[in-house]
Amino acid sequence: MIWNEESKYRPFCSQRCRLIDLGEWAQEKYTVEAEEDDTLSDSIVGGLQ
Repeated sequence: MIWNEESKYRPFCSQRCRLIDLGEWAQEKYTVEAEEDDTLSDSIVGGLQ
């Protein structure tokens, strides 16, 4: 696969690979490590009360 601006499914090789990757994220098989921001969490919880 040659990657260039014309590659329709970039960075994936095909629509199938793109959908497989999306499914993996949706099933939480992939995660991104991050620290929780307490300020944001508190404002969200406060808005729910």
